[in-house]
Amino acid sequence: MKLVSIPKDKYDEYRIDLMFDAYKWDPQFFDSNTIAKQALVITDEEHKELERLTEQLDEETRKAEDLLNKNLKLAKPLALPKKIYKELKKMKNYDPDKHIRLMRYDFHPTIEGKWAVSEVNSDVPGGFAESSIMPQMAIDVLNEKSYWYKNFGDILTNAIIKKVKAKGTIVLVHCTSYSDDRQVMQFLGDKLKQLGFRIIYAAADHLRFKNQEAFSILDGNEGKVDAIIRFTPLEWLIDIKPKHWEGYFDTITPSCNHPIAIFAQTKRFPLVWDQLEKQGIRLSTWRQLLPETVEVKNAKHKNDYIFKPACGRVGEKISIKEACKEDEYRKIMADVKKYPKKYLAQKKFNSKPLISEEGESFHVCLGSYSVEGKHAGYYARISKLPRIDSYAADIPVLIEKGKNNK
Repeated sequence: MKLVSIPKDKYDEYRIDLMFDAYKWDPQFFDSNTIAKQALVITDEEHKELERLTEQLDEETRKAEDLLNKNLKLAKPLALPKKIYKELKKMKNYDPDKHIRLMRYDFHPTIEGKWAVSEVNSDVPGGFAESSIMPQMAIDVLNEKSYWYKNFGDILTNAIIKKVKAKGTIVLVHCTSYSDDRQVMQFLGDKLKQLGFRIIYAAADHLRFKNQEAFSILDGNEGKVDAIIRFTPLEWLIDIKPKHWEGYFDTITPSCNHPIAIFAQTKRFPLVWDQLEKQGIRLSTWRQLLPETVEVKNAKHKNDYIFKPACGRVGEKISIKEACKEDEYRKIMADVKKYPKKYLAQKKFNSKPLISEEGESFHVCLGSYSVEGKHAGYYARISKLPRIDSYAADIPVLIEKGKNNK
């Protein structure tokens, strides 16, 4: 694994091209540039290992969520929001063959020369265009023929084609006031339109459910829909007032992702592993890769643990002290003390930074997608700090061609 710099005289044009041709509408976060000046290149051997580990993790995760769905008592340690827990009983009709399952596992290289996994983005993982268009643009600007990449967008749309009727109506559910959400949905919507599907861009409460089927109520787009692609997180969905979100839990309309994703999305997922293994669920790959995770109360006074919010996203409120800004660490610890069930404690791993060709040090989060149980490409971010959060930069992932694919 290495960082390969985009030529300085080509970077500005590369960045502008990503903004206008690759749906990268959020190239800044405050004063931080979120488009890396490098490409992340992994070896063929690293790719094959990540591919194998991703598919093993995915198999374990899907078996775990299936058992939890059938035995909700086992899910109590997850401490899910009461509104969600109340709806979980409706998911008894969940049929994985009817829905599209998408997940992204976040890998980090460690100083011990191993991989650590920090979490699975089980509910609404992003990075669609960055893992589909960005790598090809990097290959072009580097003028390097020895690299290749997996096109996530093609893999996901192929999975959708198999489960949604031809030329059907697909609703792309997202937070419509956020451009960073819309860019993800616009990329996917444009691809699906090219394949003949009718696309509706909508908020979560633009759907109603009758006889477990989804219907659009948008002016000019009323009627039954054939699939739901959801990018609104479940914990945000339940705040809709008045209630128009319960139907997502038992709909038979093909969905990506179905709310069954909530079991693994909460960072408290490891707290049910012991009980799952007693029921015959194999979780050896998870135990190999995820640092030890315990209740907050079991990590008090231990310096080698960090605290993470159970429903956190994009690295928010993670108590890595050296990565926190100003008095952020103090505020996080006060929140952990006040709401311990909303957090978990995780043993801190030692992230191995990569050194760029210019001598700069960066920490890496390499997101590895799965679609329908198969590896489906990469989305990565880098940061000068060991916490990968909203200040991190998106970086294309390229794979060195091996002996058999030159």
